[in-house]
Amino acid sequence: MGDFSKDINSTFPNNKVKAMLNIMFTANWISSYQNSFFKPFKVSSQQYNILRILRGADQPLKVQTIKERMVERSPNTTRLMDKLFAKNLIYRIPCSEDRRVVNIKITDDGLKLLEAISEAQRTDVLKNLSEEEASQLSDLLDKIR
Repeated sequence: MGDFSKDINSTFPNNKVKAMLNIMFTANWISSYQNSFFKPFKVSSQQYNILRILRGADQPLKVQTIKERMVERSPNTTRLMDKLFAKNLIYRIPCSEDRRVVNIKITDDGLKLLEAISEAQRTDVLKNLSEEEASQLSDLLDKIR
């Protein structure tokens, strides 16, 4: 099992400071893992998140709705969608009532990509946790927010 104090060769004034820095360190570690995992699929974790949201929707979604549902909120969601559109992974559907509104729908290519990603051998970053520990961790993170 890792030891955050040893990993960064540091001591802390109290456990709350240690916990906060450990959360930030671990979030960065998970982000790096995600980036390397998604690289062969030529999408970012944020683009994957958009595709996942669209797959779960029963109808095309407004850009604002997608932004609200994203795990990692991004001010550049439109740019992310531009890249997905260029790769033929999403459709843009203009709204007939309001020209400023665009609805987004996943394409068949987008669905195939999600299937390929789910089939990839993927190391579980939480493999060292039991189901009970994972539940407890999730509850504690909810409590922080």
